[in-house]
Amino acid sequence: MPRFAMQTAMRAAAVDFMDGYKSAASIKLQVYAARPRSVNPPTAFVDTINETITYDGLNQRHPTAEVIVIHGIFDSMEAANQRDAFVDGFIDWAMDNFHGAGANTAIWANAVEDLPDYVNDWMPPAEQRTYYATRITLEGLSLTG
Repeated sequence: MPRFAMQTAMRAAAVDFMDGYKSAASIKLQVYAARPRSVNPPTAFVDTINETITYDGLNQRHPTAEVIVIHGIFDSMEAANQRDAFVDGFIDWAMDNFHGAGANTAIWANAVEDLPDYVNDWMPPAEQRTYYATRITLEGLSLTG
């Protein structure tokens, strides 16, 4: 059993962040801990988790969660406006909620990237669509002795 399941905590914190912002902003948003079986925008899900580890007396685990937020159909002004409002509000909210992964940890939004031609390519070809989406990188830090 790991001393601290940071990967598990990071995925849960990413979902909690999305759910927390959804509630705080009173927006409709489906939130998933992994890629969903179906997409009905707006949808957010944890796409990947990566981690770097350093060992120099004070061991540090530094995971990142790549969260995809699908706003709507590609190239629509409605989707672009929704994206802008979502990202601005989410970043402000995330700055105030940086202890979402637990004690002795921090989590924050590190990067945002537009994905104007995002395709849900894990689904069967007949169900694939081109969406306007955003990748939000959430970065975490856990300190252990």
